[in-house]
Amino acid sequence: MRELTPAECQDYLGQVGGDALLLDVREPWEYNIASLDNSRLVPMQEIPAAAEDLDREQEIIVICHHGIRSRKVAWFLESRGFSSVINLRGGLDAWARELDPQLATY
Repeated sequence: MRELTPAECQDYLGQVGGDALLLDVREPWEYNIASLDNSRLVPMQEIPAAAEDLDREQEIIVICHHGIRSRKVAWFLESRGFSSVINLRGGLDAWARELDPQLATY
């Protein structure tokens, strides 16, 4: 599993465009407060079932509040044969502090 800082992730997304799936594993109430454009919400507890419908070859960038839940989900996905999983280190909290102060924090 790779990890990218918010700045590295933003640069990387600029390179790959819409090819990567931004997988947000927070709860719906968190997602409603703040989210990245084009991200897909699948709460952490739903990942085992949802993984069956995800493309194992697509690049997946996993997002949460501080990067802990997303790291666990990334490990889970890798253990299930997903070939390219990236964790957003520091999560959306770091994204807001480092890149986008307009993004709501909680």
